[in-house]
Amino acid sequence: MAGVPTSVITATGLLAGYAVARWTKKRPLGGVALAAAGAVAAREWQRKAGNVTAAALSGVYVAAFAGSHPLAKKIGAWPSVCAVAGGVAAASWAVVDRRK
Repeated sequence: MAGVPTSVITATGLLAGYAVARWTKKRPLGGVALAAAGAVAAREWQRKAGNVTAAALSGVYVAAFAGSHPLAKKIGAWPSVCAVAGGVAAASWAVVDRRK
């Protein structure tokens, strides 16, 4: 995974987590996809930018997931997931990925 930007991993994790939960009708299965991508991203953040950055971006990832739920009530599920995925991807890129 070292060649895949963390911004892509996080956006994919949020999108895939929702898609899996919606299409399988098994929310825990979506959570597995979300958590797996989050773990991979956290490991890469830690490797590339250190523990503090990894902890901060992990918090952003979890907050985006949590925040997508109330946002979905206002703008719809898919738009909400896309918005938070874009936000987390932008944060990850700005803090870690653009350093290359």
